[in-house]
Amino acid sequence: MTTQLPVIDFAAADAPQAFTRSLHETGFAVLRSHPLAYAMVQGIYAEWAEFFRSEAKHAYDYDRQTHAGYFSPDISETAKGQKQRDLKEFFHIYPWGRFPGEVSKAALTYYQEANDLAQTLLRWVDAHSPPEVRALYSMDLPDMLQGSEHTLLRVLHYPPLRGDEVPQAVRAAAHTDINLLTLLPAATEPGLQILAKEGHWIDVPCDHGLLIVNIGDMLAEASGQYFPSTVHQVLNPVGGDRSKSRISLPLFLHPRRDVRLSERYTVGSYFDERLRELRALDAA
Repeated sequence: MTTQLPVIDFAAADAPQAFTRSLHETGFAVLRSHPLAYAMVQGIYAEWAEFFRSEAKHAYDYDRQTHAGYFSPDISETAKGQKQRDLKEFFHIYPWGRFPGEVSKAALTYYQEANDLAQTLLRWVDAHSPPEVRALYSMDLPDMLQGSEHTLLRVLHYPPLRGDEVPQAVRAAAHTDINLLTLLPAATEPGLQILAKEGHWIDVPCDHGLLIVNIGDMLAEASGQYFPSTVHQVLNPVGGDRSKSRISLPLFLHPRRDVRLSERYTVGSYFDERLRELRALDAA
């Protein structure tokens, strides 16, 4: 029975194989000694925590057409199959989108560096997919991202719990990601869990400097489900930790809309279908 995720040394000779194997077996992989600077990530966490505590965030309400900008807790996501909104607020960063003047450009630098690392990780996955799985890809996995303007960096803030939250509401209800691959530095606080194949929840390591990578629905579709898009959640803190906020920084890799995922879907048709499902849920 799976009880914990292995931590893989990015610099190890067998890292590409171990990384791909972990993604196949669990949908997740955890890396240490990777190229993304821990100090840069910590700096982003600190300045964005201050931004979310300020009223300045309300000057950057999200654009309804592009979805770039600030999303308040009142319009936060409702996970597919759930009835309550998640207990979070967030800011969507695209290089071409609105960006707050109250913070430095470090998040934009991180966006580019994380995208560069993603190219390496996708090459690892591509090279170590079984031949019958590689044959399903309409092109090399890194090429799916070339020219895409849809890869999203989300700065997530989970506020401290006040005690008046809606019953059953959690920081992030059980869900899967829609995109190709997600890169996530260890957050400021623990709470992330994944659902193991055996049906129990596993805590994801949250040690400083770790990088968590997980499969999204698009790669599951493109690989014929060889790489599972694993359900995950963020639990509410308990005890004294209820007064602590939590910041995380997921990068959601989105291919170009014209890329073919499978015989059934292009990226565009797949994304639009999921978006219609979420809008129907919000309207219910």
